[in-house]
Formats: sequence, C-alpha cells, structure tokens
Amino acid sequence: MTIKLYGAALSPFVRKTRVALALKGIEFESVHVDPSNFPDGYEKISPMKRIPALEVDGQYLPDSAAICAWAEKINPEPALYPTDAMALGRTIWLERFVDYDLAMRCTFAVFRNRIVMRLMGKECDEEKVQHALQQTIPPLFTYLNNELDGREFLVGDSMTIADIALASQLVNFRHGGESLDANLYPHLAAHTQRMHALAPFAKSIEKESGFVQKVLGGQ
Repeated sequence: MTIKLYGAALSPFVRKTRVALALKGIEFESVHVDPSNFPDGYEKISPMKRIPALEVDGQYLPDSAAICAWAEKINPEPALYPTDAMALGRTIWLERFVDYDLAMRCTFAVFRNRIVMRLMGKECDEEKVQHALQQTIPPLFTYLNNELDGREFLVGDSMTIADIALASQLVNFRHGGESLDANLYPHLAAHTQRMHALAPFAKSIEKESGFVQKVLGGQ
C-alpha cells in the first residue's frame, strides 16, 4: 500500500493527521503543498482545494477528520475513537468544535496574522489578534478547561482524536507567540503540556519552531 499525505508542515490539520498516523504506525510519504499556491490539478485530489489530503494507491481522501477515521479502520490500535455511543458522539463533537470554532480564533486570527501574513510579506492585523485574544478565545478556553476538570483526556480514560485535534491547534497558538495562562485554565494547560510532550508532537514542535524563528528572524 502506497500512502501519500499532501499538506504543509505548519497546518494544524496536517499536523493532527500526521500525529494520528504516527501513533498508529502507518507509514506515509509527505508531499508539500503550499496552501497559498496550490499546484495545477490539485482539485482532483481535494475538490475544495484544502489540506490535508491523502492518496492511497491512487485513491484520494480529503479532510483531516476523514483521514483520521480511515486510519482508525486501517489500524484500530491504539483506538482513537471510543466504542461507547455517547462517548463516540462527544469525541466527534469536540473534534468538530476544535477544528472549526477554536481554529477560527487560535489559528486563523492569531497564527495567520502573526506568522502566515509575515511569511507572505504582509502586515499583521494586530487589532484582529487582540480581539481574538481578549474577546473570542477566552470563552472557548473556559469551556475546554471545564471539560478537562478532573480528567486527563477530553472523553473517557484514554486519548481520542479530540485530544489530538485540540493539541494541534494549540501548537499554532504557541507559534503565534501566545501561551495558555495556567492560572486561568489550569486543566487545559496541563492537558496541552502532556500532549505536546508526546513524541510525534514534540518532534513536530521542535522542527516547526526552528523554521518559524529562522524565517521571522530574517524579516
């Protein structure tokens, strides 16, 4: 089986997929795709021209959630989706909450302005960043912090795809020059620290951080 993962290293959705595949021991070839300059014909791989996308023996699968669900079927261990109906539903909900609602604030408001815009030679809209940090992000962090009160993971007693999705978005928050306030969000901060210490995350963070600092240092 030949597997290729299309995407960019700093994408939280690509990172989420890489971590899931790594945890499941599924080997793949990384194919870089610049989200600001998609190659000709990429719409055949991903109809909406998004990353990541997966190619398996000539068949294509776009979207990180779909790819991670595929990986669960290919290699069920370690399980990243609960078997209990309610727990499974909550896992899918929390993954969706993180990938859409939290991503819009942490990644697209903070990271995109602080990092991506500068990498593109454009100005950071710090007003948008501050609005997110002061107005739109705190309620989401409070919700997640409450969900983790007295728990090691978001759902049940083991790691799920929801934990991986959350930790991946917070890597971008970190790349954007921000960190969680452990006094305000102690449970979320502890969860993030544990997740980022996992080998697949730690390796990605080290490599990505060096790249971000190198590029920004040359601005």
